Amino acid sequence: MMLGNLSVSQMENRMGISFPNDLKEILSKYHQEVATDIKPGFWHCFDMPFTMVCGNQDIAELVHEKLTPLIDDIKTPLSVAIVEREVGYTKSS
Repeated sequence: MMLGNLSVSQMENRMGISFPNDLKEILSKYHQEVATDIKPGFWHCFDMPFTMVCGNQDIAELVHEKLTPLIDDIKTPLSVAIVEREVGYTKSS
């Protein structure tokens, strides 16, 4: 079970860092309030466990790129998960 819907500022507080302004703007714009069916390009952050669920690899890579230089200052690590859904049966599944 996952609980919570953290905002960008709540994530910053939990991690003990300030996100770069360009990352804050993008995350604020593409935050998905509802945790079910995360849309491509959107994200949702759970408090328990402290995990950011990204709707595609692009937004996950952006978070990784922008936060990696701050890694030594992060007091609580953030897990990042990517959910890319295929609808129905596919041969590759």
